[in-house]
Parts: sequence; structure tokens; C-alpha cells
Amino acid sequence: MRILSNFRSASNSGALYAVFAYTAWGLLPLYWKLFGSVPAIEVLSHRIVWSALFLVGLLLLQQRLPEFVTVLRSPQQLSFLLLTATILTSNWGLYIYGVNSDRVVETSLGYYINPLVNVLLGVLFLNERLSRMQMSAVALAAIGVAIFIWRLGTIPWIALALALSFGVYGLLRKSAAIAPMVGLTIETLLITPIAIGLMSYWSIVGTTHWGQSDRITALFMGCGVITSLPLLWFNTAAKRLRLSTLGFFQYLAPSLQLLLGVFLYHEPFTLTHFITFGLVWSAIGLYVISSLRATSVQTSA
Repeated sequence: MRILSNFRSASNSGALYAVFAYTAWGLLPLYWKLFGSVPAIEVLSHRIVWSALFLVGLLLLQQRLPEFVTVLRSPQQLSFLLLTATILTSNWGLYIYGVNSDRVVETSLGYYINPLVNVLLGVLFLNERLSRMQMSAVALAAIGVAIFIWRLGTIPWIALALALSFGVYGLLRKSAAIAPMVGLTIETLLITPIAIGLMSYWSIVGTTHWGQSDRITALFMGCGVITSLPLLWFNTAAKRLRLSTLGFFQYLAPSLQLLLGVFLYHEPFTLTHFITFGLVWSAIGLYVISSLRATSVQTSA
């Protein structure tokens, strides 16, 4: 009975941490909007630097320096992390740009599509097989994007780039035997010199926003916390929940982004948007049902 009680306690707290993580990610547009007219690349540079400092501090507190040093001594792992860092940085920067260019609805579409992109990448690169339901889900999402392009005459490139970049990042990191926190810390550190170089240049030419007001300076420094805390919550949730259970929480973030875009920032949500999102939501429904069936089969086996 005590074991069962402990399991339930861990599951309940894991679910709570998952809600914290995905809610924080879903509400991130509120934070990025506070920067106003500050260029996305400057916000990104500060996000990288302050995240690196915050993550290094966390590793020291968790006494995980030996893991960190082991990876640093491996040129092969460092080269790999430089590649993933470049992809992750592009994803971060694109998301900030999307939010601050009033395209929050499109960013939410990207993160709705992302799980289906992951499925497709698994087929292409990991030789995973799709069930009929999963194939239907991917096809529905593709039809939704095609209708968006046809009706509006424009490609939702921010949504597609966000989904693809994060999908590729996840695929690469999945294949590497590097702890998530340690890997992310080194990724941010590898990009930090470039970020500091850009920040120094802006300071020299007088275009920097650092120090121009206490508010903006505090927001810059807070980038490390708002980037790293949700990741900590996510890692804690991942340890206490089944991966299939954790996957259901991931739709909380784009749902919150969509609500913010439509109701708070009054971005357009036309009939075409409704049709596209409707097809993507249907695709997600099929994907979830397929995942539940697979989990049920594994449990009964």
C-alpha cells in the first residue's frame, strides 16, 4: 500500500510540474511582448547569456559539475552540441520574432504541428512505423497547412520553421547520451561568445537597450529565469510521469498561446485559420487516440 501511495504521490506531483512547465511556456508571449520595440536578436542574445549563467549556477547547486566536465572533454560531443545549439538558438530567436511581430497565433500553430512533425521524423530517420491512424493524422495536418497556403496565398513559415527546428532538435538530442540539463547548459555556453560579441558591438555603436531603463535591464536579466525554470519543471515531471502521459500536457502551451493571440492581442482568426486549426486539432485527436491504444496494448501485454 505504501508503494502504491508513493507512486500516486509522484504521479500527482509530476502532473503538477507538467502543468507548471507547459503553462509557463504557453504564457511566454506575455514576457516577450514587454520588450516592445527591442529587436528580437538583442532579446535572444540576452536570453542566451543569462540562461547560461543561470544554468551553470543550477549545475553547481546540484553538484553535477563532473557530468559537465566529462562532456567538455569530448570534442565529438562538443561538436554535436554546437550543431544542436545552433538549431535551438534559431528556434528561440524565431519564436521571439514571431511574438513581437504580432504572429502569436502562427507560433501556436507551429507548436500544435510539432508532435506530428516528430512522428514524421521518426519514420524518416528512426525507421519507426506509422499506424493507419497516425498516417491519417499527419495527412490531416498537411491538408490543413495546404488550405492555409491556398486560401491566404502565403506560407505560414514561422509555424513550419518552429515545428521543424524543434522537431529536428529533439531528434538529434534523442540520439545523444547527454543529460538534458547538462546538454542545454553547454549549448547556451557555446553560443554565449557570439551573444556577448553582439552585445558589445551594440554597446560600442550606441544602439544597445541594456541600461537604458531599469525595466528593460531587469527584463533582460530575467530571461535566464523564465527560460530555465520551465525546463526544470519539465525535467521533474518527466521523471515522475510516463512519457505518454506527459505528451498529453504538451498541447496546453500552444492552446494558451492561441488564446493570448486571439483574445488579448486581437490577432486575426479568420475562417481559413479556423479550418486549418480544425484540421490540425482533428489530427492531434487521432494522434492522441493512437497513443492511448498503443499504451493500452503495451500495458495489457
